[in-house]
Amino acid sequence: MATKKGPSLSKTRVPILEIFANPHPGRSYEIEIQAPEFTSVCPQTGQPDFGSMLIRYIPAASCIELKSLKLYLQQYRNQGIYYEDITNRILNDLVKACSPQWLLLTSSWTPRGGISSKITVEYLDKKRKRLG
Repeated sequence: MATKKGPSLSKTRVPILEIFANPHPGRSYEIEIQAPEFTSVCPQTGQPDFGSMLIRYIPAASCIELKSLKLYLQQYRNQGIYYEDITNRILNDLVKACSPQWLLLTSSWTPRGGISSKITVEYLDKKRKRLG
């Protein structure tokens, strides 16, 4: 019995993250990924921080493989890191991994002491135009 072979995955320069060839590289289309169970640790108090990541991007030659993205995001679970730093680091790693045309990352953090935060960072390949 023959099994259907999935897309070929390739390692990137970012540990854990894997990519696969964009099946429609000639078309601009947007991919939206929601990771609603993101956790890290507050570097000041050592208490857990709970948030969600919303990743929107227009792929170029490659797309991000979702299982590897899940494992990548889980590596932050026990790291003491500020919201602003973690959001920018994740954007940098995603851009390094798949070289998208455009990528927008929004991290939304649950309230602590009555204050919530939302951090948004954007990458735009200078050679390309944004969709829409």
